[in-house]
Amino acid sequence: MNFLASVRSRLPLRTLLVLGIGLGLIAAIVIGGSIDGAAFRAAASNASNDPAGLLLAIAAFATAFVLRSIAWRRVLPELSLGQSLAAIHVALGANHILPFRLGEPTRVLSAVRRDAVDIEAATASTVTLRAADMLSVVALGLIVGPAAFFNLLGVFGWICVAIMAAVAIAAWRWLASLASRRSDIVMPDALALAMSASAWLLEAVLVWQTAQWAGIDASWSAAVLVTTVAVAAQIAAFAPGGFGTYEAAAVAAWVAVGHDPADALVAALAAHALKTAYSFVTGAVAVFVPGPSLLGRFRLANAGRATPPEPINAAAPVVLFMPAFNEEEAVGACIERAPSHVFGHEVQVLIVDDGSTDATADVARAAGAEVLELGQNQGLGAAVRAGFQAGVERNAAVVVFCDADGEYPPEELANLVKPILTGQADYVGGSRFLGRIDHMRPHRRFGNIVLTKTLSVIARRKITDGQTGYRAFSLDAARSAEIIHDFNYAQVLTLDLLAKGYRYEEVPISYHFRTTGESFIKLGNYLSNVVPAVYRELNAA
Repeated sequence: MNFLASVRSRLPLRTLLVLGIGLGLIAAIVIGGSIDGAAFRAAASNASNDPAGLLLAIAAFATAFVLRSIAWRRVLPELSLGQSLAAIHVALGANHILPFRLGEPTRVLSAVRRDAVDIEAATASTVTLRAADMLSVVALGLIVGPAAFFNLLGVFGWICVAIMAAVAIAAWRWLASLASRRSDIVMPDALALAMSASAWLLEAVLVWQTAQWAGIDASWSAAVLVTTVAVAAQIAAFAPGGFGTYEAAAVAAWVAVGHDPADALVAALAAHALKTAYSFVTGAVAVFVPGPSLLGRFRLANAGRATPPEPINAAAPVVLFMPAFNEEEAVGACIERAPSHVFGHEVQVLIVDDGSTDATADVARAAGAEVLELGQNQGLGAAVRAGFQAGVERNAAVVVFCDADGEYPPEELANLVKPILTGQADYVGGSRFLGRIDHMRPHRRFGNIVLTKTLSVIARRKITDGQTGYRAFSLDAARSAEIIHDFNYAQVLTLDLLAKGYRYEEVPISYHFRTTGESFIKLGNYLSNVVPAVYRELNAA
């Protein structure tokens, strides 16, 4: 289990967010009682009237992360610059949402999920470079203001630095061990470490510029000192983004170099506000850009053509299977309505009894159908899988399934199998909305339309009936079809076959709402099962 998974297993994301918001509110209450509102508004006005200075501050801050991204790539050459930059900004944004700097693991998560790097390489390199980052902050602070930095950090701060140094040594040895065995990992060189240190100097540009807006005529060395003290204090940050810790440390540093505490607080808040705004915006963008998105795909990737279908055996049957659960009142009539032959092919009717507790199986046999009993209720998806297997075992010319509740017309079977028998399609859906609907409840019609439009967008093609219970498949499509959950099949089956390149067509069918039994579909239960399954289907390796 990786670190992120370990944290989430102990502290659910909702708990972390609530904790982060709570700590942030406490810090806001404490700081809000100390700030000079008029001075802060004046600083904001100065910033808005200084677009060149604002651009300079943001550009310098952004460049700092570009340098860190390049440094990371020097250690992991197979990590693209775009994904390196995205991962670092995802972590930056997450750190401003989650407490205790728990956004750091998202850097590893983003790199591993979106690029060709493994979790061990990403974790070892991240820990090593982040530890080097923090130690370079300490080194810069001791260079620009040794006495002030030493005193401002305090005993607790230096204990944290000692711990960070131990982490850096351990991480360096871990990374060195990996680099000695692998060609895709390079130990950080002097240039990579110099880039990490230079990034803090660029961040100091933002601190210097916001100080000017707050009325502090700061020197460059003072801005660097404040940057190093404020960042070093965030090693032990509790609130999201180190809110409160950053301000306290920055104010102490400004006061140590001779500036007024009230102006110092305004300068610290202005700097942190600008950094936070940058973090939220770039972090949100970095979740999606560059592709693939950290959240995965929400639309079907373009697929190539599947293997050309095998010639159809003229003597092969058309297997029509009907999943059924407690359909004793309707199943007999459905079987009797099925034709005995279509286009010269014998029609074999198979009822897949999904653990019915009534006489469904007996009625089906009496009507002349073969019955495959699953024993206990497993769900519609499982029943359809069993029907596919039966059709494949019979080397069917076409495998068709139709609901056994009387809503769909078995007598229109020829219309469904024709595109497959003539080589025009591999997968055919019987569309109620292209044909005749005798009756459909308004809320079901609306739901079908919304879900179908959504499926069309996801699948990148026009679909008029994404939930139809009447579908036909070539033998190859039936053999390849995968339904990844037992609850239902409708969307995941279509996405699965389209992703594999099978040709899809729709034909018009008639439809009449069931007059017996009761539908198992409940909107909340349906969505809670189907939506995660669609997401998994879209992001299956």
